[in-house]
Formats: sequence, structure tokens, C-alpha cells
Amino acid sequence: MKKTSLIVIAFGLTLGMGLLSFKPKDKRPNILILFSDDHALQAISAYGSPYIKTPNIDRLAKEGAVYQNMFCTNSLCAPSRATLLTGKYSHKNGHRDNLTKFDAGQPMYPKYLQAAGYQTGWIGKWHLEATPQYFDYWSVLPGQGAYYNPDFIEMGGKTVRQEGYATDVITEKALHWLDQDRDPSKPFCLVIGHKCPHRNWQPDTTDLRAFDHVKFPLPKSFYDAYEGRIAAKRQDMTVTKTMRLKEDLKVDAGNDPFVKRMNPAQRKAWLAYYDQVSADFKKQNLSGRALDEWKYQRYMQDYLGTLLSLDRNVGKVLDYLDKKGLTENTLVVYSSDQGFYLGEHGWFDKRFMYEESHHMPMLIRYPKRIKAGTIDRAIHNNTDFAPTILQEAGLSVPADMQGQSFFSKKTRKSTYYHYYEYPAEHSVQTHFGIRTDRYKLIRFYKDGEFWELYDLQKDPEEMNNLYDKPAYRKIQKQLIADLKQLIRQYEDTEAAAILAKEERK
Repeated sequence: MKKTSLIVIAFGLTLGMGLLSFKPKDKRPNILILFSDDHALQAISAYGSPYIKTPNIDRLAKEGAVYQNMFCTNSLCAPSRATLLTGKYSHKNGHRDNLTKFDAGQPMYPKYLQAAGYQTGWIGKWHLEATPQYFDYWSVLPGQGAYYNPDFIEMGGKTVRQEGYATDVITEKALHWLDQDRDPSKPFCLVIGHKCPHRNWQPDTTDLRAFDHVKFPLPKSFYDAYEGRIAAKRQDMTVTKTMRLKEDLKVDAGNDPFVKRMNPAQRKAWLAYYDQVSADFKKQNLSGRALDEWKYQRYMQDYLGTLLSLDRNVGKVLDYLDKKGLTENTLVVYSSDQGFYLGEHGWFDKRFMYEESHHMPMLIRYPKRIKAGTIDRAIHNNTDFAPTILQEAGLSVPADMQGQSFFSKKTRKSTYYHYYEYPAEHSVQTHFGIRTDRYKLIRFYKDGEFWELYDLQKDPEEMNNLYDKPAYRKIQKQLIADLKQLIRQYEDTEAAAILAKEERK
């Protein structure tokens, strides 16, 4: 046999062996999480918003499921992200507030996914004072980030400024990674973290005038007097007193740093709009309730304005998945780190266990598991993200994770909550509590210790504290017992010590 023939045969055998050893395309699902910041349920039309239409976010509800009872466990930006990553309550993952540094080296869902061959990524708002770990690719905003021409901390530590509106830029970076930089033979798990609609609510220049001719109705509780609710009266997060004319509502804000970082075209469009807003405001010379309600209207216009860009960009991502044939095998989640107040109780911000900030939006599209148009009314919370991701990737859930899959047949009767950051911005007192499908029991502590109880069926605005009311003594006793059981289950030693001390009195 000729030498050349032997070479050809050897090459053929080598090629054949290579083909035999080549793994077929991985059929495990892709996982894509679209995670915004401070998005109120009241500002999503799939939840019945009276303020705005969000057709692209709504696609997830029409083609998948809308979750009516998704709750956070600590209504604050960084702790919520820590819980998403770890599947643990704040007292277990160590990140209780926005003031401490997150331990990014602890076991988290991306660590397990990486070990199992998934490509992992986080692009956009990270808001954890630590370098991301267990991600094959990351590019994150420093701190809160900027709406216009945002900086990104890249892998390796270099900070790069990218021109454009943050929501657009984050989406573009995410789609570039999906389309150009990942290995298409492997499944991916990507978080696209958006800055909006976080304070101080800077819409894209194309959306500045979108709500100019809309008169938003005041929430029923806008002028809440906080009778029977001590912590609600002590807070510092009202539209009327706390919201700042310059920094928040952009009156005479033309020299602020966020305007200076704009390019000439952005700055021209921005000043053309807000200079007129400022001039009109001064001309009116408002005071009293007229001033209060002007602030509310401006707040709503800017807050909702940021969401128009967010919804468009959700649409871009969904369109990309459709175009690339990825829709059927991709679990897509839209959620936010917590809810937000749009004037209810006179407030903006979050933190309290009251409904508007306790409730998180969540919509999931996953054709393999979820029938289009599903409405899920079971109780879930944000410790459930990590277990869901791992189970859908075919992995076991570590015993120290405290949540359960969104698709679990085991349903909760209640959810547990604990907020820690006090004294701090907005002066929301520390508290913990339990929420069932009808009732909510809250225990405040540190600056005085007191309870609140609400019947959400009769009092959805949470205006009437029923604690120690004779008609509710029986349910109150049961809720306290259930709360103690959850505290034991989740090993919250601080809350346990507080209640034990009360029992000894």
C-alpha cells in the first residue's frame, strides 16, 4: 500500500474518531433574565396599569405567564440582587442593606451552572459592591450607573464609557454577546440588568414629551395621614416633602453633572424640554396642594418616560430570540428587584412591607412548560429564582438554598419578609413580617417596638391597622404562630430573639 494511502486512511480514522467524540448540540434550556430596578406593578399594563401601555413586556404574559403574587424578601436594590443570586434570605447571604459589601465568592447559581457547562453572563446594573464572579462574561455599571453615556466596568477592571442611552446600550451589549461572543453549542444563562426606572428618572430624549398631556389621577391614599401607623408617619420619602425640585424634578438642573456628561445633541434636546418645564413652573408660583400635585405629575411623567425605552428594549430582545430560533428553548423572565410607590401613601421609593413595594412584577415565557396566557396566583418570593434556574438546567438544588422552583407543585401558604436598613436614607424603620393570601402581620423594632395587621381583602390600601382589634384576635394569634414558624424555618436568629424578648416581658 502506498504511503500516501496510509496517510489518507490515518487522517480518515482520526477525523472519524473526532466526529464520534463530538457532542451533539446541548438541548438544555437557555435562561434569560431581564431585571429592572424599582418597576412598580402599577406601571405594567399586563397587571392592569391605568398609567401606561407596555406591549413588549405584556408579550411575556400573552405568550407565557403573569405571576400575581411574587414578593421580595427585603425591598432594597442590592439585597434583592444578592437573594436572586444565592437563593437565600438576606440574613443568610450576608447582604442586608445597600451599605455593606457583598460576598461574591459565596456559592451562587452561576457557579453551579458554570461547572455544568453553561455559559453565564451579567450585563448592565449589578449594584453589588464586589467584582462579579462565576460569570464567563460580565460588563456592569459602577454603582447606580448613569442614564446617559454610561460607564461600564469591564472584565479586567477597566472602565469604559459608551455613548447612548443606558437602556439601549445595555441591550446592545447583551445582544452582541448573544450573537457574536458566546459558543452557540452550549446553553447560556444571561442577566440583562437595567438601570431604569431608578431615581432620578431620566427619560430618553425621544420620550421626554410622551406624557405631557396626561393628567394622572391621584392615588386614593396620596394624602394619607398615617393614623395608627407609627413607622409610616416617621418615614422620609414623600413626594410632597422629600422629592427634590432640582435633582429629582429637574427644575433648573441644567448645570448638574448628569447633564454635563451628555453629548451636544442629547444636551440640546434635554435643555429644550426642561428649561421650558422650569420656566412654566416658576410662572405658576405654586404652593400648598397645588405644588404637591404638580410634583406628583412631573414625577409620573419622568418615571413612566423611562419605561417606554425599557419596554422597547424588551421587545428587541424577544425579537432577537424569535429571529434566531431560540424562543422555544429559552426560559425568559421579566422581573424587578422590588416594587415601588407611585404616590400611594404620598410616597415614592420602596423598603416597606406594604403592598406596592413588597410586590414584585414577574412574567415568564417558557413554551416547554408554560401555556400561553397563564395566570399564576400562587405565592412566590425572590429566593425562588436560583432554585428555578438550577432545576430547569437539570441540576439539583443545594440544601442551603431557601427557595423553591417557580414550577414546584408544593405551594406556599405565606411569605416571610425582613427589612434592615435603618437609620438610613428615607428613615424606614426595621421590620419583619408574614403575608398570606389575605392577611399581613408586621413587627417593627429598634426605634420602638409595635405591630401592624391588615386585612388585604377589606383594606387593599393598608390604611387601617387592625392589630389588637377584638374581631381579629383569633387570626392575629394564628399569624403570630405562623410568623414564628417561618422565623425558625429560615433561621432568622435576630427576629427570633426580638420575639423571645417580648414573650419574657
